[in-house]
Amino acid sequence: MEEKAMKVALQTRAVHTADRKRGTGSTPVTTPIYTAASFIYDDIAELDQVFGHEKTGESYARYSNPTNRALEELLTDLESGAGALATSSGMSAMQTALHIALADRNRSVVASQSLYGASINMLMNIFAPQGVAVRFVDFCDLEALRSAIGKDKPGVLLMETVSNPILRVAQLDKIAEMARAAGAALVVDSTFTTPLMCRPLEWGAHLVVHSLTKYLAGHGDVLGGVVVCDAGHLEALRAYGRLAGPVLGPFESYLTMRGVKTFPLRMERQCANACRVAQWLASRPEVERVFYLADPKHPDSAAVRRLFSPGLYGAIVSFELLDADRERIFRFMNALRMIVPATSLGDVHSMILYPVMASHRDLAPKQRERMGIRPNLLRLSVGIEAVDDILGDLAHALQG
Repeated sequence: MEEKAMKVALQTRAVHTADRKRGTGSTPVTTPIYTAASFIYDDIAELDQVFGHEKTGESYARYSNPTNRALEELLTDLESGAGALATSSGMSAMQTALHIALADRNRSVVASQSLYGASINMLMNIFAPQGVAVRFVDFCDLEALRSAIGKDKPGVLLMETVSNPILRVAQLDKIAEMARAAGAALVVDSTFTTPLMCRPLEWGAHLVVHSLTKYLAGHGDVLGGVVVCDAGHLEALRAYGRLAGPVLGPFESYLTMRGVKTFPLRMERQCANACRVAQWLASRPEVERVFYLADPKHPDSAAVRRLFSPGLYGAIVSFELLDADRERIFRFMNALRMIVPATSLGDVHSMILYPVMASHRDLAPKQRERMGIRPNLLRLSVGIEAVDDILGDLAHALQG
């Protein structure tokens, strides 16, 4: 009698998926680090089958590596995808996803006006000079988006599940319907939400991008990215990986896979801490405004409730210091004793960033203003520390 596969939760799959692959003799409990550039077989006919994609296996590390393949299998499972490609950085993953999506479509991108600064710069400084038309639209305004799709006939719609750093949430499911009706591919950067909060492919997206550097690896020691795709883009993604070679190294794949095992626990703790931090900041006279998804007055609260896992609102809290200029912002950041003033997010330790100086530095002031990024805005990535210690550090810096 055939044994049925046991249905398990995402938290369990994060720990077990793709580990303990059976080989000869003993089986390692966790996936090892395979550093070989090339692989051989006892029978050259078997290698021929691997080269011809008739059999799964390794031949050359740019094509496939057992450590990388295990990580890609894990992330494919967590995102409910058909396949994945682990890449050398989050921006490499974004570039890969856009190339794949545009390969057989109209060379036009309609992108959310609220994106990570480097994603905007990539569109304008890499894709636009190559003949790709780029238009930025408020994706929270579905009528404006529908109008842009009608005018531009884009091959790609590009958005983030939660916009960086103002934390807007567009209606992913409805945008996916619009993309499919127009024959466009929907590419979604889901770094802020992780598969624990939202799985865009289940809502109709075609390709999902993560910076592995952030929550999934989670410890500030990995630079990496991943593209997870639906079945329609899988062969193109694999071919691109083999030809362009943007692949992640085996050490980074191992570290990421180890980090993923605990990311649901970390993410749950970070979300809970962020709720407390957002409430506390909102009560402070030194703070003009707080941006956080749990706020019942959030302009996209209906989309947050519909699209994201219940009770999880992310671990990013953005806030504006009252009447703060650049000097005041720097003084506040320099006064922090535990929170790390560094350019990243999603680590186990809390981190703070000044978007005008870092993530959105290269954008024109007027463009930042249109995105809602004012000179007094800070972005806080809340970590797993005791929340009272996080609050104590913020209180000390606010008084400085």
